[in-house]
Amino acid sequence: MSLFTRSRQLSDTTEGGAEPDDDTSGEERPQAEKPEAEPDGAAGAASQTGPEAATGADSETEPDQATGADSEAASGKGPDGASHKASGAGSGKLSETESDAASEAASEAASETVPDEAPGAAGAGWFGWRRRYPRTARGVSVGTTVLAGLLVVFALLVPNRIEKIEFASFVRIPAEGVLLAGLLLALPPRPRRITAVISGVFLGLITVLKFVDMGFHQVLARPFDLVLDWILLDDATDFLRESFGRTGQVLAVIAVIVLLVAVLVLTTLAVVRLTGLMDRHRPVAARTVLILGTAWITCMTLGVQIGTVPIATKGNAEFVGNRVDQVRAGLEDARVFQKQAAVDAFAKTPPDQLLTGLRGKDVLFTFIESYGRVAIDDPAMAQQTDAALKEGTSRLKGAGFESRSGWLQSPVTGAGSWLAHSTFLSGLWIKNQQRYRSLTTSDRMTLTKYFGKTGAWRTVGIVPGVRRAWPEGRFFGLDHIYDSEHLGYHGPYFSWTPVPDQFSMEAFQRLEHGKKDREPIMAEIILASSHNPWSPMARMIDWEDLGDGSVFHRIKKEGTDPTEVWKDPEKVRTEYRKAIEYSLRSLTEWVERYGDEDTVLVFLGDHQPVPTVLAGDTGKDVPISIVAKDEKVLERVADWGWTDGLKPAPDAPRWGMDKFRDRFMTAYGPQG
Repeated sequence: MSLFTRSRQLSDTTEGGAEPDDDTSGEERPQAEKPEAEPDGAAGAASQTGPEAATGADSETEPDQATGADSEAASGKGPDGASHKASGAGSGKLSETESDAASEAASEAASETVPDEAPGAAGAGWFGWRRRYPRTARGVSVGTTVLAGLLVVFALLVPNRIEKIEFASFVRIPAEGVLLAGLLLALPPRPRRITAVISGVFLGLITVLKFVDMGFHQVLARPFDLVLDWILLDDATDFLRESFGRTGQVLAVIAVIVLLVAVLVLTTLAVVRLTGLMDRHRPVAARTVLILGTAWITCMTLGVQIGTVPIATKGNAEFVGNRVDQVRAGLEDARVFQKQAAVDAFAKTPPDQLLTGLRGKDVLFTFIESYGRVAIDDPAMAQQTDAALKEGTSRLKGAGFESRSGWLQSPVTGAGSWLAHSTFLSGLWIKNQQRYRSLTTSDRMTLTKYFGKTGAWRTVGIVPGVRRAWPEGRFFGLDHIYDSEHLGYHGPYFSWTPVPDQFSMEAFQRLEHGKKDREPIMAEIILASSHNPWSPMARMIDWEDLGDGSVFHRIKKEGTDPTEVWKDPEKVRTEYRKAIEYSLRSLTEWVERYGDEDTVLVFLGDHQPVPTVLAGDTGKDVPISIVAKDEKVLERVADWGWTDGLKPAPDAPRWGMDKFRDRFMTAYGPQG
């Protein structure tokens, strides 16, 4: 007997007017001999001798906790002296199997009758609260069990994509749940408890992975890759910091960690609790499992559905199976990619035979962030984007430039720009981080490297999105790289975007293109203003007013709030469209202002935007255009069948992005 229990007994008996028991005797008086010494709560509990009272006190406890008279058993006496003595002896002396059997027997007995509890007995639970308020305790216990059941059903049935979450998703019969329930009923006590804990943890991990998949589908339009995507979590935290500040980043990370721990703990506790419930009501549980199993087989055989959702599902088994296949494919992909990277049609071409059709030209390869086909084809954006492209085409023609446009298929959607850039430049399909690492640590020749190999161009990179060390930059063979810290910008960030596009193009003019007596330039330019979250946005100003970028502080204050914009998908789509228009104007106005006879511009989108903007579009197409004043430059690609102007026709040729390098080098080589 603990000091706490002893003090409660002394206090209770004193308040009731009875003499306290002599603890040294190790005896307690039977219930019938001391009705007046009971406190109010205990008397209330004692008066409920029917099944309701018994269930309220004990029916929702675990089997090992069901022996509500353990304290009496420790003293060796009580109303049921013999049985209590056996239970107490079992806890200290019986074998493990006998102990479990005794515990089960006590649990079943507790669900049928009300144990004689002495005041302060351990079985009262919650520091005596359950004994004093049995009806409330029963309500809490039943409510907790219901919540546990709902949590397990949610974990078993929740899809891994937000758009698939609907009412019908949660009225299905999960095969995994039925099989697990049958297994738990068939196992002995100790293996059953161990299996329940392991199953709860595993179910929690699957649920967490489903949540992660939801995020990846919302941003990248694909599930999380257990082998290749861990590095993207670090990029995600960087994005949060740059978009919402350090505080927003920390709060988001803490929330994710708390959610992860909570899901694992709660699913485990829920499965353990339901396992105990099934064990205490074994006949009912067995019948229920049999009925659900029969219903599952019937619905699966007949193909019964609610709308388009099948009632019988084995979604979790398929989910795990797909993940296993994904891991195997990820491990095998390294070998496949190595073979592909070994093939290069231009590896043995002499430098003087490379890119002969562009000698003396300034060649600019420019990526517009998230510039996807949706900006041109989506009815909600098509009119405004079409107007911007027509205006750009007209302004360029007025300056003497012509253009041709087509489609490329990007390896990614929503994010992963560096994968698209390296696909375009290397001529290899760089669809994941493993391939990117393999590429950037190899001696593969990229389009930029081939320009450098000729010795006829100075190669530079304008990469405002780079804000820290970028060792991979050396792989691309650039003579000089201007990141966000070396463009001379002293204005504010626009959410993720460090430097507005108009300023980036002006910085390129000041730092490289505008220099006198220079050699021809090949530049890789990455425009970042159209990067998610598109709020607040920069806007076009007079080129003469750009200065050091300080003017953008005022422009940012006039912009929208990303937290407000992202509450409404239509607002997000509107801000995305405006960002694309801004990037297009920045680029076409620069060509109109600074371009000349030797300017050749190739610009394209790197990937489609996030699914919030796509609104169900699953395509990966991006527009690409070639702009030049010299007619001979465009004549070399006449057989490509591209559309005149900056807007590709819906039926314009569509290539994989990895095909561009070789076709471009062929067109502008000696045989082009």
